Amino acid sequence: MTISATTPASTVEAKDSKHALSIPVDKKGFYVRPETTFRNTISSEPGAQFAPEKGRYHLYISYGCPWAHRTLLLRALKGLEGIITVDAVHWFLDERGWQFTDGYTDSLYDTKFIKELYYKANPDYVGRFTVPVLWDKKTETIVNNESAEIVRILNTAFNDFITPENSSRDFYPEPLRAEIDQVNQWVYETINNGVYKVGFSTSQEAYDQHIPPLFDALDKIEATLGKDDYLVGNTLTEADVRAWTSIIRFDPVYHTHFKCNIKSIEKDYPNILKWARRIYQLPGVAETVDMDFIKKSYYKSNVKNNPNGVVPAGNGPNLAQPIV
Repeated sequence: MTISATTPASTVEAKDSKHALSIPVDKKGFYVRPETTFRNTISSEPGAQFAPEKGRYHLYISYGCPWAHRTLLLRALKGLEGIITVDAVHWFLDERGWQFTDGYTDSLYDTKFIKELYYKANPDYVGRFTVPVLWDKKTETIVNNESAEIVRILNTAFNDFITPENSSRDFYPEPLRAEIDQVNQWVYETINNGVYKVGFSTSQEAYDQHIPPLFDALDKIEATLGKDDYLVGNTLTEADVRAWTSIIRFDPVYHTHFKCNIKSIEKDYPNILKWARRIYQLPGVAETVDMDFIKKSYYKSNVKNNPNGVVPAGNGPNLAQPIV
């Protein structure tokens, strides 16, 4: 989840209703996702502010957040574990933003809230305190906090520091870029953000408007994966990465918590399920998934949808099951 806020920090109380998470909706009850603000890149061009270096950059993520999960997944697929370090915030999110507590720590500065890093980067910052954050240890500032752009940075910026096999993996290949961009757009509108538009609706009108496009999009992906192993060009690309982090959350979270219950991945989308397992079983991918964390992050943080904070037992389909 990338909803966050700008209220002052205070002591951490995971069940303190005074700090209930605020959801941005318009007057008709339609969910509206705000824009991110730090949009720099890492480049080997002469004079670039942020140059690629081993060990210089750090990712702050939440295992619960599908947007942050994209960046962690790309880090694994590109073999960047020895190049870019990572810290994860605690699973609980409220109006004060993501926090470091209960064993989840900021290894660089020992901050208590992710907002402290935003103010370290810019003392006059006004906006949301979101993850992921791509941090520069050298200049002590945020390079980028837009997941889609961080994914593309990780895809190419550090190729000189990894094995030839990993550097040759291109998840945004030139011949497929137009199609990847097209798929990314409708997947974002109808699935990545679509589940939030459904789940955060505060009127029946908003819910009724957004639920059909979500399942139309899932049907479309199911049809594509009935012919090919992956979404674009029958090869693993960032289009798969961006869709996958939402799909694996669908049955355990969105189906119930966000009222996206017309169909489920496990029961109704066999091709999507096979694809989800195919990606999960790639080297390093399973280690990016913490389903217990994911469920707690949604069911305990979003008290408006789940006021008692009860976390369902089911984890969705077994992604480690052999692909048949």
